Amino acid sequence: MSTQKITLTPEQADAFGKELDAIRESVLADLGKRDADYIRRVVKTQRALEVGGRALLFAGILPPAWLAGTTMLGLAKIIDNMEIGHNVMHGQYDWMRDPALAGRDFEWDTACPADQWRHSHNYMHHTYTNIVGMDRDIGYGILRMSPDQPWQPYYLGNPLYAFLLMVLFQYGVAVHELEFERIRAGEIGFTDKREMLRETWQKVRRQTLKDYVAFPLLAGPFAPWVFAGNLTANLMRNVWAYTIIFCGHFPEGTQEFSIQETRNESRGMWYFRQILGSANLTGGKLFHLLSGNLSFQVEHHLFPDLPAHRYAEIAPQVREICRRYGIPYNTGPLHKQFGTVVRKIVKLALPSRDDRAAASVEQGAAAA
Repeated sequence: MSTQKITLTPEQADAFGKELDAIRESVLADLGKRDADYIRRVVKTQRALEVGGRALLFAGILPPAWLAGTTMLGLAKIIDNMEIGHNVMHGQYDWMRDPALAGRDFEWDTACPADQWRHSHNYMHHTYTNIVGMDRDIGYGILRMSPDQPWQPYYLGNPLYAFLLMVLFQYGVAVHELEFERIRAGEIGFTDKREMLRETWQKVRRQTLKDYVAFPLLAGPFAPWVFAGNLTANLMRNVWAYTIIFCGHFPEGTQEFSIQETRNESRGMWYFRQILGSANLTGGKLFHLLSGNLSFQVEHHLFPDLPAHRYAEIAPQVREICRRYGIPYNTGPLHKQFGTVVRKIVKLALPSRDDRAAASVEQGAAAA
């Protein structure tokens, strides 16, 4: 599996874990009005952008109105998915006891049913982060994103699959629970996923009718402009979400782990794995807002249930702790991180020397 450049002794891991626990407890003790005001302000902004964007699209025959409306709607969808939906469904605002912000009940404006996402993301991904064979976010069952994933001829299409996943990201997330890799391997069939497919189809149909039938029909003769605006806004959200998420998980320097090496890990070692498997993005306040503060992916993986707007405050503390323990803290600008992601996608499409050697051994054994 991936070779770790550093490790921690059990004593170091325990001390490391206690320092990070202390950060978490300090934030929990400080939660209050400014956090509630923040998320309600974000929700208000998102709704204003959506209402304003859809209204302008009804006058979309005028190019400035169409461009402004599409941009506003795209931003509304990004904020709904990234800063509101993703973070609320992590339970970051459950302490407010506001039914509209209850993590277990929230439904977002995207094709993936929220309950399925809560299982595949909140549980599977955040529990088994970057464990090959357990964390299905490594490649989403479609891509080869780790050299520890055995190479197959199928992966020659890695760059194409990555592009399609990017532009259709909401649908890729929607079928995440389908477990394509297991279906492809013959372990399960589509009939085993009948209930999941039914739920997904219902959500996809509802989203499709809303964006591509109901709102265009309401626009009457301006329906084509509203349809195109909705399509473009969804594309904006898909490409942005894909870029932010992949830059937080797969740039150069992030590591993967085996099931064996993570057995019986302590809380300190769980924290250790989260940091080595994550990467941050540098930017300003607007950039962090539009990323859902997943630009602080390291802090999000450490503390997924803390309000994400707090990550910027605690990031310097986390970085300093990592420095003292000799743990790399992966951070960089978007263009740099995404460039290494693209390079990894292309590189892993091809078999390595070790992959070719393994294939030769298998062919020789089969011939014998």
